[in-house]
Amino acid sequence: MSEIFESVGKIQYEGADSKNALAFHYYDPERMIMGKPMKEHLPFAMAWWHNLCATGVDMFGRGSADKSFGAKEGTMEHAKAKVDAGFEFMEKLGIEYFCFHDVDLVPEADDIKETNRRLDEISDYMLEKMKETNIKCLWGTANMFGNPRFMNGAGSTNSADVYCFAAAQIKKALDLTVKLGGKGYVFWGGREGYETLLNTDVKFEQENIARLMRMAVAYGRSIGFTGDFYIEPKPKEPMKHQYDFDAATAIGFLRQYGLDKDFKMNIEANHATLAGHTFQHDLRISAINGMLGSIDANQGDSLLGWDTDEFPFNVYESTMCMYEVLKNGGITGGFNFDAKTRRPSYTKEDMFAGYILGMDTFALGLIKAAELIEDGRIDDFIRERYLSYQSGIGAKIISDSTSLEELSAYAERLGAPDLPGSGRQEYFEGVVNQILFH
Repeated sequence: MSEIFESVGKIQYEGADSKNALAFHYYDPERMIMGKPMKEHLPFAMAWWHNLCATGVDMFGRGSADKSFGAKEGTMEHAKAKVDAGFEFMEKLGIEYFCFHDVDLVPEADDIKETNRRLDEISDYMLEKMKETNIKCLWGTANMFGNPRFMNGAGSTNSADVYCFAAAQIKKALDLTVKLGGKGYVFWGGREGYETLLNTDVKFEQENIARLMRMAVAYGRSIGFTGDFYIEPKPKEPMKHQYDFDAATAIGFLRQYGLDKDFKMNIEANHATLAGHTFQHDLRISAINGMLGSIDANQGDSLLGWDTDEFPFNVYESTMCMYEVLKNGGITGGFNFDAKTRRPSYTKEDMFAGYILGMDTFALGLIKAAELIEDGRIDDFIRERYLSYQSGIGAKIISDSTSLEELSAYAERLGAPDLPGSGRQEYFEGVVNQILFH
């Protein structure tokens, strides 16, 4: 079979001094970081939808990139060409995982039975490639936002018929995820929300979403799926108000409906910032609740304010991400590049450049996060900052062996407390800069 990306060879690590545009400058897969090879800290995944499907279409113009890969689009020949392109692409970059939506893989037919037949055919073809290359599936999901039938959501829809169709898509996507050995299954509720409360029963819609998720868990476990289910929080876009606004909201939802034992978070950088948080914030909230599962590695543009899905290049942000991941002891999922090249970056070489940028950015973030932890100044200060809870009245507070009356009496004897001590924020921001640029 002829190469699709014949102008690009195997991408090699050449170091920070290399000027080669098609080489890694920081991602050295075998480099040891805190006792593990870099590639084990960073299980990267290719997003099927952006890399093999997105042509640069926007609301003002048609696509600029050719993603036909030598086949007529909208056909099963094109679906197989995307498989060929995807596996060649991942092999040349040394990427070991991919993620998919059902309708990324094949053109959707008018009848779901025909769509499912096509999915069976293409997944058989993918399995052959997976056996040849040892490339694996990180997670699967169903696209329940693109088709007009989902204008009011999938689990949150007002139509029982549409709800059943969503259930059928989830069932098939779970079948495919298990067939391809996926480690996870994602719910991204892109249209699970509302535009106005004037026509919405929020309680009913949230309960129906939970019902759909419970059925998905029951079915997944019944067919041998042992991995994690994920919620991918996002506050808005395309809906004005989405029910999975951020990590804290999604975790609260899972606990309210008894889904927290099976679900974790799939945190996307751009979604966290759209919610008014830092990427690090949603990672930390997920981690302290035992629900940090997987990561969509991208970034947004603060000047635009929507979900731009850019390849990550902000090393400060990737360092803070990897700091959270290392402190969490790693993640059960991986780092999926839910990112696309910009509209003017339309060549095959640009596809590789985007992934090289993202992989290098997270590799450098990993290196610097490890240095921050090994430096120890941040951890030492945090331990010291809360020392008042290690003895005396503080120890009674955290051991739940006091009362409001006792604390009140203590405060009256004290008269007035001293100021709690400097947080030294500016100093520690300087420490980060020192580590980053040393």
